[in-house]
Amino acid sequence: MAEPVKVLVTGAAGQIAYSLLYSIAKGDVFGKDQPVVLVLLDIAPMMPVLEGVVMELQDCALPLLREVIPTDKEEVAFKDLDAAILVGSMPRRDGMERKDLLKANVAIFKSQGEALDKYAKKTVKVLVVGNPANTNCLIAAKSAPSIPKANFSCLTRLDHNRACSQVAMRCGISAEFVKNVIIWGNHSSTQYPDVHHCKVNVKGKDTACFDAVKDETWLKGDFISTVQQRGAAVIKARKLSSAMSAAKAISDHMRDIWTGTQEGNFISMGVYSSGNSYGIPEDLIYSFPVTIKDKTWKIVDGLAINDFSRAKMDATAAELVEERDTAVSFLGV
Repeated sequence: MAEPVKVLVTGAAGQIAYSLLYSIAKGDVFGKDQPVVLVLLDIAPMMPVLEGVVMELQDCALPLLREVIPTDKEEVAFKDLDAAILVGSMPRRDGMERKDLLKANVAIFKSQGEALDKYAKKTVKVLVVGNPANTNCLIAAKSAPSIPKANFSCLTRLDHNRACSQVAMRCGISAEFVKNVIIWGNHSSTQYPDVHHCKVNVKGKDTACFDAVKDETWLKGDFISTVQQRGAAVIKARKLSSAMSAAKAISDHMRDIWTGTQEGNFISMGVYSSGNSYGIPEDLIYSFPVTIKDKTWKIVDGLAINDFSRAKMDATAAELVEERDTAVSFLGV
């Protein structure tokens, strides 16, 4: 058996973590023969709930789960980590302005970035889920200067999966036959789900998405707005945010980091923008199409960008620049 990987999940008493922890512990993320130590961080008032989660993990009797460590202390949570999945964040409350939300989250992710810098392995892979995910990820990365920026990413895989599923349903096929959709930009309602490079496998043959769907008006209209607003639609229907689908997307994202992407396939991840070939401003966490090999992501270069896509890519970048500048102004507070 391999040495256990040590994995932190923050916000561990919450509903996304409740759907996620079982997948990690049973081997869906890091491999079917990879033992795992789970570290569960939450705030002090949630510790009794967390004890219940620990009991359930124990009661699953999973062969790969070596240890579960519940804690409300960063110096315990971040020690010697191989992977950190930062789910916990300050949610937006009624009457709360976006600026207030950013300020609260800057404090959280600055502290967690500093804890990563101080206690975690320098090879740690950090996935930020808590919203606003792109900017929270950037703040965590800036607060951990001894860990490479390339080790940080934020979750846009849920949006990617939503886009694949919408195309698949439209074509009457399984989502596994849709590949290379792209989520550009921010994990917000300005994100741009792009299918200009998407391939749909119809009867064993890869077909351009626009040819497979045969409805350009839908692909440039309702498809985009459906993906952009899907999270809000789930909340409206369920009275709770996406948990099962978010947990699945987190699992997909971390599994691809650990095992790599398939040849000819790319996926969407929020990654550090510096040095990109698409004219996106430097020093953002921006969602790009990436391939992954040896636990290292690489932005897919050379994709043709038409005027329709360019305008949407630039709009979501502008939102991220504004978010970053607001958040960075709080860093010294």
